[in-house]
Amino acid sequence: QVIKCKAAVLWEANKPFSIEEIEVAPPKEHEVRIKIMATGICRTDDHVITGAMVMPFPIILGHEAAGVVESVGQGVTSVKPGDKVIPLFVPQCGECKNCLNTKGNLCIKTDLGTSAGLMSDGTTRFTCKGKAIHHFLGTSTFTEYTVLHESAVAKIDSAAPLEKVCVIGCGFSTGYGAALQTAKVEPGSTCAVFGLGGVGLSVIMGCKVAGASRIIAVDINSDKFAKAKELGATDCINPKDFNKPIHEVLTEMTGGGVDYSFEVIGRTETMTAALACCQYNYGVSVIVGVPPAAQKITFDPLLLFTGRSWKGSIFGGWKSKDAVPKLVADYMKKKFVLDPLITHTLPLTKINEGFDLLRTGK
Repeated sequence: QVIKCKAAVLWEANKPFSIEEIEVAPPKEHEVRIKIMATGICRTDDHVITGAMVMPFPIILGHEAAGVVESVGQGVTSVKPGDKVIPLFVPQCGECKNCLNTKGNLCIKTDLGTSAGLMSDGTTRFTCKGKAIHHFLGTSTFTEYTVLHESAVAKIDSAAPLEKVCVIGCGFSTGYGAALQTAKVEPGSTCAVFGLGGVGLSVIMGCKVAGASRIIAVDINSDKFAKAKELGATDCINPKDFNKPIHEVLTEMTGGGVDYSFEVIGRTETMTAALACCQYNYGVSVIVGVPPAAQKITFDPLLLFTGRSWKGSIFGGWKSKDAVPKLVADYMKKKFVLDPLITHTLPLTKINEGFDLLRTGK
């Protein structure tokens, strides 16, 4: 059965979302159709609007959500109608090189980097006004119903509050895992976190859980400092308050640089600053923010030659289908909080207001 429902469609770049009635096709073999109950707004969605991340239009964005399985296609075994689930923008097929390697998590089935915006058979499950609408990262959650490949769906605890655990679909897991999985922050270490949005705050939570003794939060918006401190930051600094480069400020504050730094913004200048502020011999810097398309980084190779490590992290290094149900279980056991990451709750029809709140740092 084709389902007619509401969705926020982006017809072209740099324009507001338009709330449309769309048709959602039934799931094909190994696909799952989900009723989305809650979805978060992530800066990565905004990158598509501004063109910093190149995707085909028209498109239904959104990749951080939670919902309930409505129907399943042939051959689907891991979920059934009625199950509570979280969509996975990094799927886990369990068969590719990255899924089989203990160190890897970026499944080959992801749409990240290919930006095709289609299901694995090269077609889409969305139509609006007779036009095919593209999928985003194999998830597309800014709609009442969506279709995903079975490898991109994680079944979670049926008691989990979907309006909270939806952030485990991207923001929380990405930041928390960057600290715990990618950097492997050690007890007693010193960390610097650039960017205090939802993901940056989640990095702070991860550093705290790992036992870091000093967590320095860096942002040009000082309004974000109170929440950063509440979640574990020991120091908060605004680069605008200094007349020297921020990496020099951090190096002086820590007597030679931090053990771990995290860039959680997606700007090339802060990526190089985060690298430069970590200890010159054994410091580790992790890129968490999505880099802008067509921009290159220029840096002095001596920064790496002396021993620093520069790493990237996608979805916090978690193997998605395995990790997401466990993270939800940890949330249910109160091992971490999610409420501070949720500042506003709006209906889908007010999605443009939600993006305005994101852009104004609220």
